[in-house]
Amino acid sequence: MDATTLGTLLVGVGAVGAAVVAFLGKRGENALTGYSSLTEKLQTERDRLERQLAERDSRIDQMSTQHTADQAEISRLRALIPPGGQP
Repeated sequence: MDATTLGTLLVGVGAVGAAVVAFLGKRGENALTGYSSLTEKLQTERDRLERQLAERDSRIDQMSTQHTADQAEISRLRALIPPGGQP
């Protein structure tokens, strides 16, 4: 094998190596982009669910207050009914 053939062979191997490195680098870049996108979607979903949970808790508090008021009104009305059930 003469020097020209060996040089050509080394350039070919170098080109294939560079192509492999570029391919793997692009795969890594795509994986990182996909991971970032997934992380952003998960954070958005988490924030939405936290808002829904806060709204639900607020509604439960309102309903609990209303329930307490209703129970007090029921007790007041029952006190108006004399024993034996005849008003």
